[in-house]
Amino acid sequence: MKINTNTWNKIRYTLYTPVYDLIDGYIKNSRKKSVDSLDIKAGDKVLIIGAGTGLDLEFLPKDCEIIATDITPSMVERIKKRNKRLNRQVQAIIMDGQVLDFADNSFDKIILHLVLAVIPDPIACITESERVLKHGGQIAVFDKFVRKGKKVSAFRRFVNVF
Repeated sequence: MKINTNTWNKIRYTLYTPVYDLIDGYIKNSRKKSVDSLDIKAGDKVLIIGAGTGLDLEFLPKDCEIIATDITPSMVERIKKRNKRLNRQVQAIIMDGQVLDFADNSFDKIILHLVLAVIPDPIACITESERVLKHGGQIAVFDKFVRKGKKVSAFRRFVNVF
């Protein structure tokens, strides 16, 4: 039986919110490279699932439509503040990435950054992403996976709890 960790994720990411952006310096270039790989055009409709505080927004063109979702209300509030600063057209919504409240074939591009390793059911998240992605659309995945054949260290298992 799988345990749904959404409640724990809401609690811990609420606690992380004030310091969440501090990690950005270490992964900013990787985020940018991932977003750039999508080649987002004017008018594209972009979905960011598990958007956190909206760190990907600065890499998105101003002339696309962006919907950013996260399960944590405090993160969504940070997305809204960042949106005002960056002057983007972002709709920030509290939503579970495993059960997206969008019609089929709604988005041209989808961003899954640092969400698949922490969401309770990553397969459901990918399945939902495929469902709402338009035919011919693209999904960018950037996460903290362990290489095939490697084991997760005891330190990382301990840190992952938090």
